[in-house]
Amino acid sequence: MENKTGLSLAEVELRKERGLQNNFTESATKSTGAIFYDNLVTLFNFLNLLIGICLFLVGAYSNMFYLLIIFVNITIGIYQEIHARNLVQKLSIVNKKQVRVIRDGIELALDSTELVMDDLVKLAAGEQVPSDMEVISGFAEVNEAMLTGESDLIGKQAGAALLSGSFLVSGEVFAQVIHVGKDNYAVKLTNEAKTHKPLNSELIRAIRQVSKFTSFVIIPFGILLFLEAFVLRSSGVKEAVVVSAAAVLGMLPKGLVLLISIALTTGVTKLAKKRILVQDMYAIETLAHVDTLCLDKTGTITEGNMRVYKLHSVDENYKEQLPAIIGSYLKNSTDSNVTMQALRDYFPETTNYSASDITPFSSERKWSKMNLETIGTVYLGAPERVLAGDNIPPVVFNAQKNGLRVLVIAVAETSETNILKRKAIAVIEIEDIIRNNAQETLAYLEQEGVALKVISGDNPVTVSNIAKRAGLPNYDKYIDLTTCQTDEDVKAAALQYTVFGRVAPHQKKLLVQALKQAGSTVAMTGDGVNDVLALRAADVSIAMADGDAATRQISNLVLLDSDFTTLPAVLFEGRRVVNNVTKVSGIFFIKTIYSFLLSVICLLSVQAFPFIPIQITLIDLAIEGYPSFFLSFESNKQKVTGKFLPTALKAALPNALLVVLNVLAVTVLASQLNLSQLEATTLMYYLLIGISCLAVIKACLPLNFLRLFLIITTIGGIYVAAMLFSHILEIGWLTATTLPLFVIGMLVNGVLYSIVTLLKKKKS
Repeated sequence: MENKTGLSLAEVELRKERGLQNNFTESATKSTGAIFYDNLVTLFNFLNLLIGICLFLVGAYSNMFYLLIIFVNITIGIYQEIHARNLVQKLSIVNKKQVRVIRDGIELALDSTELVMDDLVKLAAGEQVPSDMEVISGFAEVNEAMLTGESDLIGKQAGAALLSGSFLVSGEVFAQVIHVGKDNYAVKLTNEAKTHKPLNSELIRAIRQVSKFTSFVIIPFGILLFLEAFVLRSSGVKEAVVVSAAAVLGMLPKGLVLLISIALTTGVTKLAKKRILVQDMYAIETLAHVDTLCLDKTGTITEGNMRVYKLHSVDENYKEQLPAIIGSYLKNSTDSNVTMQALRDYFPETTNYSASDITPFSSERKWSKMNLETIGTVYLGAPERVLAGDNIPPVVFNAQKNGLRVLVIAVAETSETNILKRKAIAVIEIEDIIRNNAQETLAYLEQEGVALKVISGDNPVTVSNIAKRAGLPNYDKYIDLTTCQTDEDVKAAALQYTVFGRVAPHQKKLLVQALKQAGSTVAMTGDGVNDVLALRAADVSIAMADGDAATRQISNLVLLDSDFTTLPAVLFEGRRVVNNVTKVSGIFFIKTIYSFLLSVICLLSVQAFPFIPIQITLIDLAIEGYPSFFLSFESNKQKVTGKFLPTALKAALPNALLVVLNVLAVTVLASQLNLSQLEATTLMYYLLIGISCLAVIKACLPLNFLRLFLIITTIGGIYVAAMLFSHILEIGWLTATTLPLFVIGMLVNGVLYSIVTLLKKKKS
């Protein structure tokens, strides 16, 4: 390779035949067919479809309206999975850009996927390394921060390895490809992340638990109720199917899934206006439960930019000339790293002194120099590299203790390289810029019970001091993870420390896993390839828009302005969804509980289930859907407490028991007062509506104008609908006999419900 002719075309073809090409595309994600299958072929959907087919076969078409809700639920599920799958498939560390390859002595521009093993590649400053390589000749400084988290530049010369995904900051090299495809470092690092991340939603998980329980009950109950009606009560096939369907359909909280999706979609829209892109809407809900937040230092707490904090003149002989010396140095320097940019932003360039014998900055030397006329040789760089230990000014050590980066300007009268001949004339303190409102954001998150962890590839002392400046609690509890010998040591450290420095990518993942194993709900922010594994392991992953493309594609949320101080807005949206849905969920589970209890009673007493599907559907729309939809939009920033399912079931239980008691009471009264079947059914249904409306009133407390409007329109609307569509609902109007019974019944229900509510408040 010394003559730099590269591979011959024959050698290239031979390597392609052997599969030694840089075109690895394997994906571990689910196919579209598998996603459709998993969402369509479920016991829940099968039961609903089976009931729908039975209703269709007996001509009970009006009772099949519930299938629309099932269809919408399936559509949402499929969309979410395909959307998440597509984002994962786009995960790619190395951008597909043209690379310069030498073949048969000719320089060619090829796509990175065309590279083969042993190809000779020419790389220059600003280019990304497309495959793992070994430097053959030349010198370059490389930024591997996206891979390792280490922000310092690394010098690369002949024999050094170049990792795929890193960037050349300066210099030019010829390098030979040593790994292709799945053997590349970047691919190995992220291949573990290329797996489908399962849905993480307590709300949906709770509904699935209810559905799983009722699924085991529905089949035997449905069969027994049908046989009881058809055989023991000699009902017709249509009547037997309809009453059986009503009993089993009422046990499934179909409308709640739709309400959750609508509430989350509203949150997605609101956050988009705040420049927050939500790629998985269920992440909004999960973030409301987060109790541990892992933050990256660079690009998260800090802006990723530097600025001059203070200039110290340490030699009176050069004090007057110092601005001109610095300005002339910057004018003649070709260095363009972030530190030099900070200097140029602070000091104006001048032409007071001409320069010669310019040596650019090197991360290996950690200094640069040039000769300025009448001044001598001027050095700029790290104090310990520019000056002898005894010559370093005390101000340097004070600045370093405060977590500031320090540069010294030193002068030697001649180009003498003896470090003892140099003397400091100035010290420049440089700081990482803390994001605006970072202190307020960290303080708020801490106040809300969110434990904060800072994870970085940089020196832990530096990170700790930056955390101190940002107002992070327990900033002094830091550790250098290179001191951890085993994975168990890393996991133990996760629970003991707040600041983690010199963290390798796989260690970030171990920290997140350890926190989750300890029972925490973990959110992780990141912007580099080194964060990918940890982001994938976290319950909620948050990427900065100006970070690596891989982190943007894999994360649940993307902060489009790369500003983590917007996280409270996401937290508020999550709380709004969870608190509001929890508040109204009791209305939805009333039907689940009373349908189960009445089915048991009907089986034991050989009585028909008192309601039919279309009657339940009207309650779904008017009582469950209408007020809950509007209540879900209300602001609610309270901290989420308690578990969703137990809270919802406890809220629904009093109303459900009242429904059962009212049905039993009407059954007894009907026989004593000789009420017709139509009168009894009408009275039961009107009482069912009234008891369900009590739950709406409770959900609307304390009252405001909107909630009062919802109560009035819900109660008035459903009773008007019941009277207008009485024929379709198979009920009648209240009569002179049943109206007094309805009024007395609702008064008793109101008193009993108030007593139960007061007792529950006293217990809590």
